[in-house]
Amino acid sequence: MQSFIGLCLLLGIGHALRMRLRILQKLYLPSCIIGGIVGLILIQGFAGLGSPIPDAWTAWWSKLPGFLINIVFACLFLGVRLPKFRTLWRRAGPQLAYGQVVAWGQYVVGVGLFLFVLSRFWGHLPAMFGGVLPVGFEGGHGTAGGMGPVFEKLGWPEGKDFALASATAGIVSAIVVGMILINWAARRGYTVRRAAPAVVPEDDSIAVIPVDRRPSAGKLTVSSDAIESFSLHLVIVGIAVLLGYLMQQGLKQLGLWVGNETFFKITDSFPMFPLCMVGGLIVQIFEDKFDKHNLVDLGLTRRIQNTSLDFLVVAAIATINIQSLTGGITPFLLLVAAGIAWNVFCVLVLARRMLPDAWFERSIAGLGQSMGVTATGLLLLRVVDPDYESPAAEAFASKQLLHEPFLGGGLWTSAAIPLLAAQGSLPVFLIACGAVLIWLLVVFVPRLVRRTA
Repeated sequence: MQSFIGLCLLLGIGHALRMRLRILQKLYLPSCIIGGIVGLILIQGFAGLGSPIPDAWTAWWSKLPGFLINIVFACLFLGVRLPKFRTLWRRAGPQLAYGQVVAWGQYVVGVGLFLFVLSRFWGHLPAMFGGVLPVGFEGGHGTAGGMGPVFEKLGWPEGKDFALASATAGIVSAIVVGMILINWAARRGYTVRRAAPAVVPEDDSIAVIPVDRRPSAGKLTVSSDAIESFSLHLVIVGIAVLLGYLMQQGLKQLGLWVGNETFFKITDSFPMFPLCMVGGLIVQIFEDKFDKHNLVDLGLTRRIQNTSLDFLVVAAIATINIQSLTGGITPFLLLVAAGIAWNVFCVLVLARRMLPDAWFERSIAGLGQSMGVTATGLLLLRVVDPDYESPAAEAFASKQLLHEPFLGGGLWTSAAIPLLAAQGSLPVFLIACGAVLIWLLVVFVPRLVRRTA
């Protein structure tokens, strides 16, 4: 009970600080991140004074992210009407290819930097160190916190702390670097909207929705005489998590049956949360096909998902072990700097060559998402394109449906860390290089064929 009260207090403090401190409004940091940082300062501060906070207040915080991330991913496709692949590709093909290059490139940069430079000077760090960049940047705080049990099982519990620090550095730098790039692009005339970047209304900066514009939180799909709609949606989420759990157990049994040591190490340490996403997708497919009453509501599902994510992030950041970062702070900062440089390179160089139109609007949304979260990308897009005059918003939203299952916390994100632990940096580096090359060919080969035809 005290643990729950403590997390609620941190969330409340984080939101109060967000509403009152101008610097936090300028950075558009979510209240859960601010609350987590407050919790981290309090825990470390009391411990440093020799009066640590009683365990009753923080006992379950370190275990919470590994549990809640399953709920977050189980909700990803629930309530979403799934369009056909051909429709998605037509809307977001180039955007998807660009997003894939950016995401796979983070593995090329992170793992490559560790393989060729960092491992030579900091030999005590494991190969998994190179993977904390994409886990934190592309995956975000949810994925970083959810990967904690995987890092621990693979013998490097400090990986969770580095990944969470990477996610925090990513979301802050996404806002700062993104706003710099927006002002640069507006001055150069690279934006569709030929005007100064939009000023975000004060109500948005303090995260208060005006009374006359407050949307519905969701629709009640069943009568409360039978079951509360929110309870029914929790049941549906639980079924998706169950399917993810069964798939995880099946993977472990497959690893035992195959008998290959490397394959077993990957399947045995493969996290459950991306499989819960697959479980949610299966539930939604059945819902689309057999449910005549459309019982799954997207709004209620998002409330479950976002609430879980808020508490996940607060608990994950508050329980970062600062001492574990001290042995690798210099290589970590080099890793983060390289990740920022890669994302900026993608916007300035690759975007205008890969994206068919509105290249800056499309790429700035991608920068926000690939260094922070989806909401960060939409925020940056709204600043540069407040009335959605460009096709960037639709392409970005459609791209996420195809992008998320594999990267940004998806199947590859979950498999890469166990693969780094089992095989080292070189195989993952080569796979990532191959993926970047393939997606570049997907974009440029058809153009070359059309020109020569």
